[in-house]
Amino acid sequence: MEGRRIDLQDLLFGLFLVAVAVFTAVATWSLRVGTAANMGPGYMPRAIAVAVLGFGLFFVVRGLVAPFKGITPPQPRAVVFILAAVAAFALLVTTAGLMIASVVTIVIAGFASRETRPLETILFGSAMAVGAVLLFVQALKLPVPIWPW
Repeated sequence: MEGRRIDLQDLLFGLFLVAVAVFTAVATWSLRVGTAANMGPGYMPRAIAVAVLGFGLFFVVRGLVAPFKGITPPQPRAVVFILAAVAAFALLVTTAGLMIASVVTIVIAGFASRETRPLETILFGSAMAVGAVLLFVQALKLPVPIWPW
C-alpha cells in the first residue's frame, strides 16, 4: 500500500460528516429559516448543518491529499464501556437524576481506557455534572430531575 495517497480514516470521516449535513438539510427543508434577528425553527439546524458540511469537506480534502494510514481496529474494551456508559445514562437520568447519572456515565466511560485515573475521572465527572445541571436545568430550563429525591 506504499503508492496510495489516501488517508482512508479522514476520508471516511469526512464523507460521514457530509452525509449527516445533507440528511439534516433535507430533514429540515420544510422548516422556516427566518433571519439572525428573528430565527425560525429551521435556522439553527441548517446553520449547524452548514458548519458540519464545512468540516466534512475539510476532512474529505485532507483524506485525499494526506499519506495513506490504515484504520485502526476498534478496541473491544472501549466499545463495551462506551455503550455501557450510554445505557447507564439512559437508565439513570430519570430515576437517579442528572447529577448522579452524569457522574456514573463519565466514570463508566473512563474504564474504556487503561490510562484512566480514578480520582481524576471522578473529579472530572463531578465538574461535568455541575456544568450539565447549570446548562440544561438552570439556563435552558429543561424539566430534568437533578437528584432522585
